[in-house]
Amino acid sequence: MPDFPAKPDDAMSKAREHAARELPKRFYKRAEAVETESGFELRLDGRPARTPGKKPLAVARADLGQSLAGEWDAQGERIDPLTMPLTRLANVAIDGVADEMPAVREEVAAYAGTDLLFYRAGEPEALVARQREIWDPLLAWAESRFSVRFRLVEGVMPVDQPEEGLQAVREALEGFDEPLSLAALHTATTLTGSALIALALAEGVIDAEAAWAAAHVDEDFNISQWGEDFEAKERRERRGSEFSVAALVLRA
Repeated sequence: MPDFPAKPDDAMSKAREHAARELPKRFYKRAEAVETESGFELRLDGRPARTPGKKPLAVARADLGQSLAGEWDAQGERIDPLTMPLTRLANVAIDGVADEMPAVREEVAAYAGTDLLFYRAGEPEALVARQREIWDPLLAWAESRFSVRFRLVEGVMPVDQPEEGLQAVREALEGFDEPLSLAALHTATTLTGSALIALALAEGVIDAEAAWAAAHVDEDFNISQWGEDFEAKERRERRGSEFSVAALVLRA
């Protein structure tokens, strides 16, 4: 992704601060999701769990409730938030995104102005062909979906996109009116560098595997040429876990 002028202030960063805590000892034996008026609420040994902001830790869907409880059941002697991506996402959604939804939508829209899919390699030909193969169908979908012809550029110099297309993206984002789904969309966008890939995932145009592959065309090409760095691999795996949870939330 090219280095463009800074996007709007990250409205989610304030919420993420709530999720940062020292690793406490496990204090419960059993985790379960119980249906309440708040949704499927996490219970630890029968007691309601709370977010860092002291709100009920609950999700809207039964499958997400089971996944949430599964993360807590899987903890060892200490509770490690780094191994609990759905819990972290839910905390962010409940404590932060719920109060910042217009700002979070605008952050996603900002990515559409400098989307990964618009910036193409000029060489080598194998990479050019791979980008066309993976990205062009997504671009064609986006142009049809938003009734616009986006502008492509070779290299990293910024290019302005038609305002009517960006406005159409903003209007589509209004449909994300639930904090957890909007938080998931934001996560998918930032992890892929592409609002269009994230929206294609959310609308069922592509699955999580295809979306993740589309976000890593350049990286995977470089790996095929030069091999994979161990630290980069670990970082990608961590990010992949976060992306998988965002995709799970968006799947419905």
